[in-house]
Amino acid sequence: MQPSQQAETEEYLTCLHVQLYHPLQADGHLYHLMPLNQRQKHPAEDPLRLGRDEETCTFALADRRVSRKQLAIQAFRSGGSSELLFQVQNLSQRGFMSVNGAKLEYLHWVELPGKALLRFGEYQLLICQEPGEAESCFEVEFRVSRGPPCQESGEGGALQGPRSRTVACSR
Repeated sequence: MQPSQQAETEEYLTCLHVQLYHPLQADGHLYHLMPLNQRQKHPAEDPLRLGRDEETCTFALADRRVSRKQLAIQAFRSGGSSELLFQVQNLSQRGFMSVNGAKLEYLHWVELPGKALLRFGEYQLLICQEPGEAESCFEVEFRVSRGPPCQESGEGGALQGPRSRTVACSR
């Protein structure tokens, strides 16, 4: 078979783009354990855990104020759809967590929309989903946001939270 006749077999993976923000992030210490600016492949059947414990979490934050296990993100499918969807679960017994302004209690979970703002402690994580075709895995990419992803605005936007807060994703 000639190269021009070969069908492309590259599979596009769903990707979670995560923008990280903390007001004390300037020295870079908080994220030194994170694989920044590179896509990491993750099995869809395994929860993606974020916290301070490097052994039990998929990705770790170097911050003693973060719970050992802060949150988990789990991929799932709904109905007959092949599209990967995601839910987030609060794993912190002592910490407050919110998703798009709604409080998420310990061990409770909520489905993530295409764009979601997660907050715990002084952290803000803006998660934007890029759809893909693969069924058995997805990718996650962490980037540090220059400023808080949550910006006060009186204009309508993709994500609305309390007090007309608008959230925009940028890469």
